[in-house]
Amino acid sequence: MKIVSGVVRGSGRLAKLQEEPSEKARLRMKWFEHYQHHGENARLTCRYFGISPQTFYRWKKRYDPRHLQSLENRSRRPKHVRQATWSSGLAEEVLKLREQYPRWGKDKLVVLMHRHGCEVSTSMVGRILKRLKDRGVLREPLPNRVRVGRHHYPRPYGIRKPKGYLVREPGDLVEVDTLDVRPVPGIVWKHFTARDLVSRWDVLEVHRTATATVAAHFLDTLADRLPFPLKALQVDGGSEFQAQFESECHRRGILLFILPPRSPKLNGHVERAQRTHTEEFYEVEDFPFDIPGANQSLRNWEQIYNTIRPHQALGYLTPQEYVLQCRQRKEQVSLMY
Repeated sequence: MKIVSGVVRGSGRLAKLQEEPSEKARLRMKWFEHYQHHGENARLTCRYFGISPQTFYRWKKRYDPRHLQSLENRSRRPKHVRQATWSSGLAEEVLKLREQYPRWGKDKLVVLMHRHGCEVSTSMVGRILKRLKDRGVLREPLPNRVRVGRHHYPRPYGIRKPKGYLVREPGDLVEVDTLDVRPVPGIVWKHFTARDLVSRWDVLEVHRTATATVAAHFLDTLADRLPFPLKALQVDGGSEFQAQFESECHRRGILLFILPPRSPKLNGHVERAQRTHTEEFYEVEDFPFDIPGANQSLRNWEQIYNTIRPHQALGYLTPQEYVLQCRQRKEQVSLMY
């Protein structure tokens, strides 16, 4: 060997030859040792080691006794790797929308992209999001750690929704529920959510307490913000839905259906709405820690939810678009008859 400036020329090749082979490479070496010691009988070697002839001959063709690395597994990375076909402007637009709505996935974001006149597939939006995450450009928001929960109070009486009651149009049945929100330690707010079963239209409001009087005033909010007549309400057995609230429903001619105790699954639509608003508003938005300011922020989020956010159950329409479709269908039917 020739030594130049303290470096042994050819030492890299020697080190490569002296590298410890892997377990699989050592096993393949035993194949060929057995093959040489038994008259180069390939079939006998295959039966002895329990491998197929195709596998043996493939490695025999690759095997070089002078380079034991030839028995190592090769990289399975494809020679031609798919390259990104989207533009930097498209990636910036996806990043901007995702940062504006951090809990919305590719299915909802692609609907917003189409509204902005950008024709892009759902899968491409998903690949863009993954690339942005891998590069560290897109980071998931840190939750505000707002504690949410609710209490169940026993109710000695209640009327179940009749089995024959049909829910066909917006306003036929609206589920109402409350949620405990703790924006800061020592403060508990009562969050009211109303969801229409047909259109998924939501109305949101937060108060300091959840009493029957406050719940009765929430009926005024529903009358102002629902774009359709309210025919029936469904609530659980909470004390806030008794007394003045029940009397006010009777005065307004609104049917009131009370769930039996310990049956939140029968109010599943509004229960799911509570989770959505917790994840997409309370955990990611910066809202004021006073009731008027929080209600204003909630009102803005309610507007986004009802008019911008695509809803998977509605075929990725917004509740507003779905209500308009229902009105158009009803007008067409009335003209036919």
